[in-house]
Amino acid sequence: MIYSLHGTLINKQRDCVVVECGGVGYSCLVTFNTLKQLPEIGKEVFLYTFMTVREDAVTLTGFYEQSELDCFKLLTSITGVGAKMAVAILSELRPEEIAAAVLSSDVNMLTKVSGVGKKIAQRIILELNDKVTKAKTSSSNSIESMPINYSGANVQNALDALSVLGYSTSDVTPIISKFDASLSTEQLITLTLRELGKK
Repeated sequence: MIYSLHGTLINKQRDCVVVECGGVGYSCLVTFNTLKQLPEIGKEVFLYTFMTVREDAVTLTGFYEQSELDCFKLLTSITGVGAKMAVAILSELRPEEIAAAVLSSDVNMLTKVSGVGKKIAQRIILELNDKVTKAKTSSSNSIESMPINYSGANVQNALDALSVLGYSTSDVTPIISKFDASLSTEQLITLTLRELGKK
């Protein structure tokens, strides 16, 4: 398994890039959100990667941020969602937007993505919501142990959304408690994901 690539960006196209590492050029599928954050050709770049092995092909998918990789893994664990569809979803929506769509059961947000029909969108919401349900008890316990000004609805919603993305409450509670609880749910999620990405 190739965990990451660190090298020179030598080619950049609409949905893939090539990173040269030690004289070898690695082609990676990328999301539009990752593509927007990459430097110019010839510059140094670091990508988290996921390798898909099939009988007829080995494919690398690259991500600028760890949270995007984590969300990709969750999406591809859902029946009927392959790597190409997950890349399409993450090209249109950021991980925090996907989590918000799941928590609010917003089928329309997911069906905006080309190739995602109503049935697949409902399946994504159903299967990822199961993760929130399983995490609810530990999330509530963690909230109770936080300072009183951190027990608002936005904090709880952010914790729920982060659990949709696969993060445990014990990992995110110490981070989220550093931020102003009056921030919006999306701001809390974004700031927490940035901190998690630094680890």
